Amino acid sequence: MQELQPLYDRIVELQIEHHDLDLSLLALQSSVPLDELTIRRLKKRKLVIKDAIMQLQRQLVPDTPA
Repeated sequence: MQELQPLYDRIVELQIEHHDLDLSLLALQSSVPLDELTIRRLKKRKLVIKDAIMQLQRQLVPDTPA
């Protein structure tokens, strides 16, 4: 379990960043005028973070023989 702790820690860090981006996007989308470029960049960053979280989570699941 000790060797997996860095993975768990990284997942938590990414989840926090993902949540923070959600809040930033909500604020930007309610502002006038809309900053479409920044919104697109934040959404892309959210997707990258989500993919990284999923990849780390897959590393935590042991391979099962078919």
